Amino acid sequence: MTLKNSCILLATLCGLLGIGCHSEPPVDSTSSDPFQMDLSPLSSHQRMVVMLKAYRDQQEMDPYLGNGLLKKVEQLLQEDPKKDDPLFQMSLYERLGQHELRLGQVNEGLTHLIEAHRLATSDQLSLSPEERANILYSLAIGYLRLAETENCVHCRNGESCLLPITANGVHEKPRGAQQAVNLLLEVLSLEPDNHKARWLLNLCAMILGEHPDIVPQAHRLPEFPNFDFPRFINISADLQIDTVSTSGGAIGDDFDGDGDFDLLVSAWDNSAQLKYFRNEGGGKFVDATKESNLTGILGGLNMLQADYDNDGDLDVYMLRGAWRGEQGRHMNSLLQNDGTGRFKDVSYDVGLDEAFPTQTAAWADYDLDGDLDLYVGNETFPSQLFRNDGEAGFVNVAAQAGVENRLVAKGVHWGDIDNDGDPDLFVSNYQAKNRLYRNDGTGHFEDIADTAGVAEPINSLPCWFWDYNNDGALDIFVGAYTMDMDAYAANVFGLPVDVERTQLYRGDGQGGFQPVANEVGLARVSDVMGCNFGDLDNDGWLDFYLGTGAPGFDFLVPNLMYRNVTGQHFDDVSYSGGFGHLQKGHSVVFADFDQDGDQDVFQELGGAFLGDAFANAYFQNPGFDRQWLGVKLEGVQSNRCALGAVIHVWLTEQNQQRQVVRVCGAGGGFGGNPLQQHFGLGSATLDRVEVHWPTPAGYQVQVVRDVTPNQVLHIRESHD
Repeated sequence: MTLKNSCILLATLCGLLGIGCHSEPPVDSTSSDPFQMDLSPLSSHQRMVVMLKAYRDQQEMDPYLGNGLLKKVEQLLQEDPKKDDPLFQMSLYERLGQHELRLGQVNEGLTHLIEAHRLATSDQLSLSPEERANILYSLAIGYLRLAETENCVHCRNGESCLLPITANGVHEKPRGAQQAVNLLLEVLSLEPDNHKARWLLNLCAMILGEHPDIVPQAHRLPEFPNFDFPRFINISADLQIDTVSTSGGAIGDDFDGDGDFDLLVSAWDNSAQLKYFRNEGGGKFVDATKESNLTGILGGLNMLQADYDNDGDLDVYMLRGAWRGEQGRHMNSLLQNDGTGRFKDVSYDVGLDEAFPTQTAAWADYDLDGDLDLYVGNETFPSQLFRNDGEAGFVNVAAQAGVENRLVAKGVHWGDIDNDGDPDLFVSNYQAKNRLYRNDGTGHFEDIADTAGVAEPINSLPCWFWDYNNDGALDIFVGAYTMDMDAYAANVFGLPVDVERTQLYRGDGQGGFQPVANEVGLARVSDVMGCNFGDLDNDGWLDFYLGTGAPGFDFLVPNLMYRNVTGQHFDDVSYSGGFGHLQKGHSVVFADFDQDGDQDVFQELGGAFLGDAFANAYFQNPGFDRQWLGVKLEGVQSNRCALGAVIHVWLTEQNQQRQVVRVCGAGGGFGGNPLQQHFGLGSATLDRVEVHWPTPAGYQVQVVRDVTPNQVLHIRESHD
């Protein structure tokens, strides 16, 4: 097994014997050679808990989460023969401060950044304006972290970190922001075109309640877009689901079969416990992690749900190791649900026990045999297509199918681009062209991304298929990821920048696409990480929310909500609707958690570093007084949870007929919506519901008439 040469050793050293089970024999600890240790007496679930404990305990050298780099810098500062060189000292103190901030040691980090600043401004050194500006900027970020820690992490409320910042979001402890303002003004005196300093100066002025007065006219932000759109209030603290964590995944769905949507939340920190919040009805949650048998299931940057074993309940696949290269060869988890919301990890039992770094995967029945297969988009290592054999487990057929990719896959999504009945596959790659694999129906795929014109952005992360204009043809969204804070800020100030933008490709239903981001109002720098889509205002048109950011502490940018205006263009309602959260945004879930007929929005917030952890948000929908319909599908010949089935809801509005189209799935590429599909109906008359079931013979259409709105409709597959 590929992990034998590292993780079994680590598991041994980390106290393997402490994870026994009353019903299973103990692990043999008598062997002095850990490579000879027999783990077979353990169940698959216990073996996974052992491995995850090993990952947790080896976190010291993790480039994002460990303190190994900090220790190296401390050692250099003490032992290096150049330690008396003030330039060398300044550089080390600055690096030391940065590492301490990343670990959440804010006061220690500030102390060392202040020392670096002291050396930079002393008579011992003669720095260039650019070098001085860099040290000033670094210290300003340190003070800004202090301000956020004291006011947003520890003393947050529903208005904390929402742009534009209102009176309720002004910091009670102003020292950090005030010091940051003074330093940023110094930076701009040296570098007037430092756009990221201009951006942060405006933010600091807002959190002090002194915007725009203390910002020089030349550096003031333009007005934020303002639309007639109601404000959604963040009530995560009221619901007690405001877990503070690093970046991670989230799924909203019915895991215990009681008809309402529960919430699973993970974080990529190797020591972070997967959380299961059971919905008790009306959107009230209780932490049921222990009862669900998830204790010891740690980490996970992303997750996705599906009924892989066709037993009528939803299972979960968790992804680990992203961004870490060889160090990220961590096991993923397949969590099998017993139907009551109690899980066990069966990864070893079903052939999913090979470890590569990844954050993205997608379920689909690509061979239309009635059970779900799994594509895992790995980073640098070959991606995997696991064919579900319906009995013993999964077999990797990626090489035979021609979908290994062998690039840095950051987003994958299935969709039928040519309406021939079988799912095709889009893979977004980082620092390489994207792939569009067309399914030929025989188990083989051809990459047509170049000819279809969808190979860019080159630096892309999440992606998804959807029908944003309800024309029956799938479209593609691809989020660009530049990690260039200066370019982001320059774009906000209306200046031209030469970086990639997020792209929207409109499909023609025959495998062809046209780029339309410019014409629909999406041509901006956005740095997308997490994302999903849903119908906020129950008008039948899909809106979407982008979790934005990058690892750097200075990358404080708003998450973005776009309202779909009749499939013609998108309005940025981030600020009007209260969605412009400044913390790092990852998984997004659109779901009617409180069962009042409209979709609320849950967002998993937090950055890559332990010092950038933040509380998750739950934006409650105020309601739009419009009709809706829920559709829950049950496959018979098709896969049980009906992934890939296409639902057409036909409406009559102002004497004209129109359709609302949904593909059964969990939505966007980073965050899981319920598989039960939500349709906004506005004030239209509901004519009929058509389900196009995916079968080997092509789509089989089932029509349901005489449907009343404002209910959940359960449709079981029938071909009579």
